[in-house]
Amino acid sequence: MAAVDLATHPGHLARRLQQAHYLLWNTMVSEEITSPQFAVLNALVAEPGLDQRTVGERVGLDRSTVADVIGRLGRRELLDKVRDPQDARRFLLRLTNEGLRTHRKLTVRTARMNQVFLAPLSAEEQAQFFDLIRRVADAAEHLRNAAEPLTTHG
Repeated sequence: MAAVDLATHPGHLARRLQQAHYLLWNTMVSEEITSPQFAVLNALVAEPGLDQRTVGERVGLDRSTVADVIGRLGRRELLDKVRDPQDARRFLLRLTNEGLRTHRKLTVRTARMNQVFLAPLSAEEQAQFFDLIRRVADAAEHLRNAAEPLTTHG
């Protein structure tokens, strides 16, 4: 049996893309705050006071991963948990002043990193890249929930 051409395997290419992103993130953005941690900070800047489950949904993290990320951010004193006045079983999340400062600093760095990351593409190609990768990612999320119908775009 002949070897397959991995350049035609989306998972292989996605892994290579993720490796490149990880390298750039660690060298240009932060060695301490991960990309998923930044996504949580960003979600709480956009919508302060979300609960943990909703933050996970907003940034595409499963329950155990978002719990770990929030725990790490809490230990770094970048976010606080406060009891929901409407439901004492629930905690609402808010960034601390240090969390807001960290988000601002990383936002500038991520913008620079994204310029480097996407430099091989023209502006038009970047827009097309985002459209295509978003559609594939959205479809993949639907596959995780078998009860949700998968729609295709033709």
